[in-house]
Amino acid sequence: MNQPIRPDMPQVPFGPYTISRLILGSNPCNAISHLSRFLDNQMRRYFTQERILELLWRAQGLGINTWQATAVNLDVLRAFREQGGKMQFISLAQETDKDPHLVRRLADAGAIAIAHHGGVTDSLWKQGRINEVREFCKKVRDSGAMVGVSMHMPVVLDHVLDEGWDVDFFMCCLYQVTRSEQDIKTIMPNPPEPPKKVFLAGDPARMLAAIRRSDKPCLAFKLLAAGRLCEDQVQVEQAFASTLGQIKATDAVIVGMYPEYEDQAALNAAYVRKYG
Repeated sequence: MNQPIRPDMPQVPFGPYTISRLILGSNPCNAISHLSRFLDNQMRRYFTQERILELLWRAQGLGINTWQATAVNLDVLRAFREQGGKMQFISLAQETDKDPHLVRRLADAGAIAIAHHGGVTDSLWKQGRINEVREFCKKVRDSGAMVGVSMHMPVVLDHVLDEGWDVDFFMCCLYQVTRSEQDIKTIMPNPPEPPKKVFLAGDPARMLAAIRRSDKPCLAFKLLAAGRLCEDQVQVEQAFASTLGQIKATDAVIVGMYPEYEDQAALNAAYVRKYG
């Protein structure tokens, strides 16, 4: 399965590692579309383990050297490495009573970095329990992996920076998709029924400003608004150009890819080479 790797993918320092400025995301592989259950089912049908492995090899050949995924992907990661794959692994995580040793398990599986799950981060912030995330970060530090916090709310990033948490990086969603029903109704008095996730055009600017405030690496995700900015490649390219032009030179982007109808890995890699 070994193949030549393009040498021209922009790279950024990441603690003791070097990561490609384009990181492969995992939501499509895990049937998470943020659009509809019909697209979720389509992704679930398409992404057999064999096809996930094909995508990993395609990405690696294009110079993408890092995969952001979760513990549910450890089996395919193991298979990829058994085939000779060298992709670095960054994981989201949330420990629960059912899986209290998840951080240790991810570190033992070779995760170079572990970030607290963004949706859970937002929820704990709203409940006034954000210090639970800080305790999680201490556990990651003890594991030897790089420590990260993921979030969808700029105010959370501002809080962590102001408090001076011991973290190495952030994962920053460009859209605040964790707004509650009441939050949505405050913005839109007559929202679509039932009100669910909203992707507001003004969201990216707010998160990008917070990203630029951080002196730590930030991994920006959902720059394509979970597929809503994928009507054509002109729109996709504009999203890459805009995001890469506004994040710091030490930041990277995470992009999920669904290659059934077009070689999204190659298209996205070309945009990062052009603008990154």
